[in-house]
Amino acid sequence: MFEFDQYLGFLAFLAILTMGFWLMIFLVAFVPYWIGGSVGELIKEKREARKKAKAEKA
Repeated sequence: MFEFDQYLGFLAFLAILTMGFWLMIFLVAFVPYWIGGSVGELIKEKREARKKAKAEKA
């Protein structure tokens, strides 16, 4: 039926497919979350700097 080489090839295929699937899930789920958080922090810092500069002028 199957020879050992074919079995190893099938296992390698399954391992690569599984790693690709979980990498795709990671990139789709967590990377946008990190980008959104960093943009939010950047906006907060700019807003605070603007308030601080305005307070020093007055």
